[in-house]
Amino acid sequence: MIVHMVLLKVKSTVRKPKLAKVMESIGALAEVIPGITSFSWGPYSSPEGMNKGFNVGFCSTFRNAKARDRYLTHPAHEKVKLDVLELLDGGVDAVIAFDYEE
Repeated sequence: MIVHMVLLKVKSTVRKPKLAKVMESIGALAEVIPGITSFSWGPYSSPEGMNKGFNVGFCSTFRNAKARDRYLTHPAHEKVKLDVLELLDGGVDAVIAFDYEE
């Protein structure tokens, strides 16, 4: 299984309904891209304060690396990435993606 974690610096001006809609569209990718086994997202909520400005995160899990790789290049994922970029305070510099295998 592959865990795909993404941290985002979302602009403070982005309204919660718009953010929720984009995050839901990421979660909906499981309906069109085989091999996605779970998705969750949420705003930063730790009292540690170690988020370095990253204020929203999500995790997707994939059956295996092949499923993750299919997701990365899928046209539906490419479209959602453009929607995410509109939310960000700093473009691609406002994203951290980190995958690991369980």
